[in-house]
Amino acid sequence: MSDAAWLTPERIGIAAQILDSHRRAFAAPLLAGCGPERPRQQAAQELFAAPAVVVAHDGGADPRLIYANREALRLWRRSWDELVGLPSRLTAEPGQRQERAAALERARRWGAIEGYGGIRIDSHGRRFRIAGARLWCLRDAVGQPCGQAAGFESWWWL
Repeated sequence: MSDAAWLTPERIGIAAQILDSHRRAFAAPLLAGCGPERPRQQAAQELFAAPAVVVAHDGGADPRLIYANREALRLWRRSWDELVGLPSRLTAEPGQRQERAAALERARRWGAIEGYGGIRIDSHGRRFRIAGARLWCLRDAVGQPCGQAAGFESWWWL
């Protein structure tokens, strides 16, 4: 995939969906100054370059990551091609997956949750804790759920 995989038309659409769904879920923009009037390609670039970790997965039975910004790629120590497409459950250790699934279910049921925390694992097996995460449902053009996203700024190695 190209160096700017996040700027393909499909990924620009996913970035717009992440930003719009966050705005609807929390009545606030995910990125300061990045409202619906911002050109979609510029918003996609700003989301990818944001200092907070942002990831999203589809709505499948075993959801796969459909988006990861630069901070997510750094944290999980994976390239775009290695992280996007990965079953999202694999971002957590086996012992943490049930708790992760329960939080995702709460976010699905309520539309969004704030203050989530948990332990994750990078591609080299190094564990880290996330705190203060937001989880929200992605919505398609007609408002139907089609996946979920997460964003957080606070994390540390264990």
